[in-house]
Amino acid sequence: MDNLLGDLRLGTLRFAPLAARRRTKPSAPRAAAEYTGRWGWSVAVGTAPTRADGRCDCGTAHCAAPGLHAGAGPALTARELDLPRTADGPLLLPTGLHFDVLDVPAQPGLQALVRLERMGTQLGPVLASPTGRLLLFVAPGTAQRLPDLLYRMGWDDASLDLACHGTGGYVAAPPTPLGALGPMRWLRRPTRENAACPPEARLLLGTLAYACHRHLRDTGNHNRGARNSAPDHALT
Repeated sequence: MDNLLGDLRLGTLRFAPLAARRRTKPSAPRAAAEYTGRWGWSVAVGTAPTRADGRCDCGTAHCAAPGLHAGAGPALTARELDLPRTADGPLLLPTGLHFDVLDVPAQPGLQALVRLERMGTQLGPVLASPTGRLLLFVAPGTAQRLPDLLYRMGWDDASLDLACHGTGGYVAAPPTPLGALGPMRWLRRPTRENAACPPEARLLLGTLAYACHRHLRDTGNHNRGARNSAPDHALT
């Protein structure tokens, strides 16, 4: 997580100051009330992890709620939410209902966010996971369309470290911790606009895909599945 915090100095990408975070002392019930009442999302209460290594047995690529969603309760709206119960387990946001979530490594994800913000692209909420991943909220239905979207842009999704969580998935929501790794945190908090209408994935995917491709190339994992490549100045 230290490397991720250092990388967040890129451009304008920063967390709130540590002192400010400590003063607010976010709680799961308060966060759940915000997610359901303010942003209109559904939440679910997860279960304690059964594995000490922080991994998940679900088989999902880069599970965004590792070990926390087995036996998770139903998705609850503001009217159905029992706030005291949210203190008994991890707080989860079901994907595929109000949003899907693109899941990329932190370093290329941060580089892509800098580029997207320079271009004036409207972003949705963004989570930073202590596993070293960034989670970008996009319009629901993206997970089902992702392979075709990437193919049309000239990328083979199997060759990129880029996943998408959709129907039936979960994202651990702040302030839920992922074991000893630390808590989930907002890198870009939800707003009235982006919570109700997250962006279409096609507006972000080209930049994200190239950043992931270049990251794999630069770390020695050549992306042989890409059917084209952007010039090196694409993210400068």
